[in-house]
Amino acid sequence: MNKNTDTITKLKAELIKLKLENKKLRLLKTDTDAGPTVKVPKEIQPIFDKAQKTVGKYFESLRITPSKGTIEINGERYILVRASALSLEFLNSISHYYSDRGNEEALSIGKNILFDLAHMLGIEDARNFHKKMGLKDPISKLSAGPVHFAHSGWAFVDILKGSRPSADDNFFIKYNHPYSFEADSWLKAGKKSKTPVCVMNSGYSSGWCEASFGLTLTAVEITCRAKGDKHCTFIMAPPHKIDQYLGKGKKNLLKSMVTVPAFLERKKIEEKTKSSLMEKEVLLKEIHHRVKNNLQIISSLLNLQADKIEDEAAKEKYIESIGRIKSMAIIHELLYKSKNLSTIKIKDYLTELVNYISQTYNIANNIKINLNVNVINEFIDISRAIPCGIIINELLSNAFKYAFPGNKKGEVTVEFGNLEVKNEYHLNVSDNGIGLSKKINRADPETLGLQLIYSLVEQLDGKINVTSKAGTSFSINFPAAKP
Repeated sequence: MNKNTDTITKLKAELIKLKLENKKLRLLKTDTDAGPTVKVPKEIQPIFDKAQKTVGKYFESLRITPSKGTIEINGERYILVRASALSLEFLNSISHYYSDRGNEEALSIGKNILFDLAHMLGIEDARNFHKKMGLKDPISKLSAGPVHFAHSGWAFVDILKGSRPSADDNFFIKYNHPYSFEADSWLKAGKKSKTPVCVMNSGYSSGWCEASFGLTLTAVEITCRAKGDKHCTFIMAPPHKIDQYLGKGKKNLLKSMVTVPAFLERKKIEEKTKSSLMEKEVLLKEIHHRVKNNLQIISSLLNLQADKIEDEAAKEKYIESIGRIKSMAIIHELLYKSKNLSTIKIKDYLTELVNYISQTYNIANNIKINLNVNVINEFIDISRAIPCGIIINELLSNAFKYAFPGNKKGEVTVEFGNLEVKNEYHLNVSDNGIGLSKKINRADPETLGLQLIYSLVEQLDGKINVTSKAGTSFSINFPAAKP
């Protein structure tokens, strides 16, 4: 008995559910008495009549299941979106987010987004319908578009006389959208636009036709009800031929009022920018290469001159200058090889620099060099690398020349890393040599090398501390980037 009662209860619940769904379906039933869903010239009317029946039948199968969050038409899942959210309200939001760029540019950004989205939707919907309906020739493929457009709530399409929907460069369609959802959203809000607003209507219709005819197409709205015109009128053609269809007498006036949209215009601009950037990068690489070569030539000339100098003190000055030039040349060589033209790898730079200085001064190989690099970011900006490199060149060359007199054995350590604060670097160059003979007068350093060190530390906005106990240690801290 209980089993039968449960069955009856379930059947009643199912019956109530079906009644509710039937009621919803009756409420959502398409108004079949509203007349045709598209208006076209007589010569292509039969093809569109056939499409109205086929596509109309497709939309008769509507099922809404709120408990699952689904809307299905003929087995395809659809979604409902408020019209104004994709027109007036969307453009208002874009204007707010891009207010720093001015209202005109903000609206242009918003319209480009809407056009690209609608154009892609038009292409994909067209391909889906062409496949389902087995449509082959371009006109038949086109015919399903306006009917689908009407049934899905975009607008009614009225293709005007004089249109030439041909699969060649002469493709041209002029049409009205009397009930465009975009224009309606402005009118219902009591707003008036200075420019045409039916961007998604342009994008979707041109996308559908592009997929139907295998041509690159765009659509321009030349009059719009949202700005007070009688009709929302569009012209569709290949982008390079749009201008000639704007009309000779009104061409200048129309061009000042309308914008010719291009699918994925932002992507094309990005590609042009990327191409231009790559050209500049190649040029910059070449500049770095030439700078390195010029510095190498200067270095070689100084080397030739130094070989002919008998005065050891004068010869030493030449060698010091060559070291400073080489520290800069290494940077330009690394930048030439690098993918990034504003930064270089710290470890690569310091390794090459320290090796060069060691080969120049450590002729007897009696001094051990320790290089320790421990940084959070492996790259350093060129504006910090050049002064830092020259400082290391001065400190190392001084250590080799003065810390170990009489070719005594010794050890020099170069440490470079981050302080506890991530955005600061720490450089330490120390040796276990004889130490400084006297305290350095920071206000008036005796040698050019020391003058350079203090000047470059100041240029880096850094701080330097010098100690001389069981050798000499230069400790320098400076910001990773200019404050």
